[in-house]
Amino acid sequence: MRYATKGLCLGAALTAACLAGSAATATAAPAGPSGADRPSGPSVLVLTVAEGEDPATAPERRSAVLTCPPGPGGTHPAPGRACAALRSVDGEVGALVEAGTDRICPMIWDPVTITAKGVWEGSEVSYERTFANSCVMEGATGPVFSF
Repeated sequence: MRYATKGLCLGAALTAACLAGSAATATAAPAGPSGADRPSGPSVLVLTVAEGEDPATAPERRSAVLTCPPGPGGTHPAPGRACAALRSVDGEVGALVEAGTDRICPMIWDPVTITAKGVWEGSEVSYERTFANSCVMEGATGPVFSF
């Protein structure tokens, strides 16, 4: 059932993103010189946090849908901050994680696995990573997986 729900959420999110992208394209002004080199399109990500090391078998703790253009939205509690963090790394979740942090966390092995699936500015996103515990994950991902 978990996989069917994920598939339905992702499908609905991607459909909404495509429709939002089409509407935004129809009403958007032409891109200026600064936006000419940036890809455009919808940005909708389904973000999940699961208990355990294997996303295929780990029980999902929580999930959120993050929509960024034309404005931040979705079920994420802080979409503006999460979108800004992702924009700072051009939507590369792995680059966000690699930025590191000075956060001090306990050395407890209680693995959590994050996934990000969807579309960022018209490009497909599929990312997953396992962290030692929630503290390490929150320190590495900032507002993106804070839901």
